[in-house]
Amino acid sequence: MSDDRSELVWPTSNWDDLDSALPELDAPLMKLLLEHISTRVAVVGTDRCYQYANRETLRFMGLPAERVIGQHMSSVLDAGVYQTISPLFDRAFAGETLRRRAWADYALQGRRFREQWYVPYRPHGGPVQAVVVCGLDHTEQRIGEEQLAQKLGELRTSEALKSAIFDHAMAALVSTDATGCIVEFNPAAEAMFGHRRSQVLGRPVSEVMIPERFRAGHEHGMQRMQAGEPARVLGRRLEMHAMRADGSEFPMDMVLWRTDAEGTVFYTASITDQSEKHAAATQFERQREALRQSEKLTAMGSLLAGVSHELNNPLAIVMGRASLLEEKCEGSPALVRDAQRIREAAERCGRIVRTFLNMARSKPPQRSAVSLNDSARAAADMLGYTFRSHGIELRLELDAGLPVISADGDQLCQVVLNLLVNAQQALSHVDRARWVRVSSGVDGAMPAGQSIAGEQRIWLRVADNGPGISPAVRARIFEAFFTTKAEGLGTGMGLSVSRALAREHGGELTLEDADHADHADHAEGAVFKLSLLLGRPRFDGSPLPTLARSAEAPMLARVLVVDDEAELAGVMRDMLESAGYDVATAESGAVALELLGAARFDAVVSDLRMPDMDGAALWREVCARFPALRARLLFVTGDTLSPDAAEFFRVSGCDGMDKPFSKADLLARVAALLHSPGQLEQLKQTDPPVKQR
Repeated sequence: MSDDRSELVWPTSNWDDLDSALPELDAPLMKLLLEHISTRVAVVGTDRCYQYANRETLRFMGLPAERVIGQHMSSVLDAGVYQTISPLFDRAFAGETLRRRAWADYALQGRRFREQWYVPYRPHGGPVQAVVVCGLDHTEQRIGEEQLAQKLGELRTSEALKSAIFDHAMAALVSTDATGCIVEFNPAAEAMFGHRRSQVLGRPVSEVMIPERFRAGHEHGMQRMQAGEPARVLGRRLEMHAMRADGSEFPMDMVLWRTDAEGTVFYTASITDQSEKHAAATQFERQREALRQSEKLTAMGSLLAGVSHELNNPLAIVMGRASLLEEKCEGSPALVRDAQRIREAAERCGRIVRTFLNMARSKPPQRSAVSLNDSARAAADMLGYTFRSHGIELRLELDAGLPVISADGDQLCQVVLNLLVNAQQALSHVDRARWVRVSSGVDGAMPAGQSIAGEQRIWLRVADNGPGISPAVRARIFEAFFTTKAEGLGTGMGLSVSRALAREHGGELTLEDADHADHADHAEGAVFKLSLLLGRPRFDGSPLPTLARSAEAPMLARVLVVDDEAELAGVMRDMLESAGYDVATAESGAVALELLGAARFDAVVSDLRMPDMDGAALWREVCARFPALRARLLFVTGDTLSPDAAEFFRVSGCDGMDKPFSKADLLARVAALLHSPGQLEQLKQTDPPVKQR
């Protein structure tokens, strides 16, 4: 028997002390009663022998009457049971009335839960002569109670666990009754929708979290389910729009399920906010579009590399012939002006082509002396037709005294182009006179006679009279892949890249408040300001040195011009001859080698890209056969995007000149080739020049 779960009670009075109002029963009737009740009754004498045991007691013991009546308790009961109850009998014989509820382990009956009364019998108040034991078996009831308690405990644990999961779930969980009124609203739902749980309980879910334009469809679905029709949304992942407390909408994923609890129907929705996912998908799509645009630009750059060579050759011819024509028509001002117009138009075309190629060229940044005004003019030249065709006035108000800075000119041109393109697109839907102003200047005055240093900055401002930029957009305008343009019109990288380039140059690109800008007439538009640190230049900024020599020096220099395009070779020959050089031309590298072997030449000007033997092959042959001319070669090329050309110039150390070029450029480069110590003395000691064609 186990005492750990027993109950022992000591009544305050004895049964024989109580006055009973019940009638006494005669002996036969009492015997009949005791034999047929379900309570086990036994009488134990002072000698611990059984004096009486009713049928229920004998049935429980599994013994006949002769094995119990008159026998000592120790011989009838299991040893463990006897040892447990023997002290109780001692107390009962001492006059105590006891009630005990406890589990007991029996060899035959197993483990049983019994309730027993130990009542001393004292006739007429005398000494105790016997103890009456009454017992009931509550095993099944007790087991049921314990199982019920265990189930209740498990239920409470399960409810606590479910409540914790519900309260701490990352997903918003919203439960409604069959009519669609909210009965549960977890903390995640409070955070997601901006409502307090106490504020939404009992309210229709459609009123709390469904945008108004979708409520009719929701109500129709609820009515269909209430009518017993199959629910089409249960258990399915749905992508929908939800509404926050402030009326804003956001995308969500929802899974809905039904719960039947004691005949009552509930619907619970698990909701996740998909705003970040949608934003990431949008950004990914923009990145993919940017990649497509990059691949397209790469392909266009490769195409431009080939086209530029073909385009730059005729431009060089036009520029060269126009320059020569100006010199020939010095006595006719009208013809000079016409020739100037031709040359200026060709130079403008050359600048546009060069700017295009520089923008498309993939190369590391190269700092040099750069005029921010020149970058602005180059960008304006490129976009001039676009602005005119869209009816937009492009105003250049550039500070003529703006100093040069150390920068990558191509990158600065890219920044200005991005700003101008954005301004042009912003004005596309403006219904009044439209303009874009590009201005430049220096922050702070520069004292006369003092060098530029410290934190002084130059700036370039691009302003328009368009619709302007809203405060919400201003906060994100420089984010990568953020754009307000229609699909296909932008990737959202222009301003982000432009600001990055500005910061790489130690400057900044900012969006100014139109009201505080310099000009009052652009108060409605956008104003972007590029500011760059001026600092002390790390270069002298001077142009290429020109050869300072006596008048007879050019006459003593003999130059070989090599170009497979005869017209371009003729232009270069005429330019050089007009400056006093003795010039011969060759239409290929092979012919050039023959001429070099037959006569003395002081410099070679050659096209880099030619059929059969190109400029690189010619250079290798010259180095091998005529090493004295190794440092006297100048190569011209229109194929500026070619990585082969860049590698050749790096390895050879030769000078290069891009097409189209002016007469002044050509003469300065040739002079630089010939300008070396002792060169004039060497020329005077050689044979007289002989023209060769």
